[in-house]
Amino acid sequence: MPEGLNSNLNLNEGSPPRVRPVMGEWGPVEVPNTRTKRRQRWYAIAAAVLALAAVVGLGYYMWTLLR
Repeated sequence: MPEGLNSNLNLNEGSPPRVRPVMGEWGPVEVPNTRTKRRQRWYAIAAAVLALAAVVGLGYYMWTLLR
């Protein structure tokens, strides 16, 4: 049978063994689910906003000291 008509479901075929996920009975093991990824995305945004606020606050404080 020609190769183009068969669908190969092994997505890890061309990757080296050290980067392949550990496969459990139903799929990859220790892969975060969508809810966890969404929560981590909001945590990263909140951390970036807090870091920006800290830099702006410190800059304002230094500016008032130099004035």
